Amino acid sequence: MGESIYKFSLREIPGAFKRAWNLEKVRLERLNKGIWSLDNEIIPPLLITIVLYTSLLLAFGPDPKLLVFLPIQIAFGWWQLTSANYIEHYGLLREKMADGRYERAQPRHSWNSNHIASNLILFHLQRHSDHHATRLAATSRSGTLTACRSCRAATPACSSWR
Repeated sequence: MGESIYKFSLREIPGAFKRAWNLEKVRLERLNKGIWSLDNEIIPPLLITIVLYTSLLLAFGPDPKLLVFLPIQIAFGWWQLTSANYIEHYGLLREKMADGRYERAQPRHSWNSNHIASNLILFHLQRHSDHHATRLAATSRSGTLTACRSCRAATPACSSWR
């Protein structure tokens, strides 16, 4: 809605983990499972990351190159996810309601990108419009809905556009 990717990222990156944690908490409560369990879809990838980075540091020691590379790699990963999120939602044209809020996002408001490069790099993240139709739908199971727009280029290529 007229917001640059840089302004969006300053708002999005800090809040993404908190929103994901809250959504996962709601999902697990519906399943009568605890938030601090391996059923929490945030915990296993977080543990894998911690084990991987710890292994690298133990294997190579506190090498200055590694200590520079890891934060850059983390920042690049966050930037790719934020760029995909921005591209998928860029140009949302939602009606402003009488109370000043915008209408709820629907599949027709989002972008999909069914390109091989996006599939391989982003693990089907670019096929996300279903989560606008089914609020807690996992992105990885989301399919292509005909009511949504489609990017002409692969999502990673779009992130270098602006």
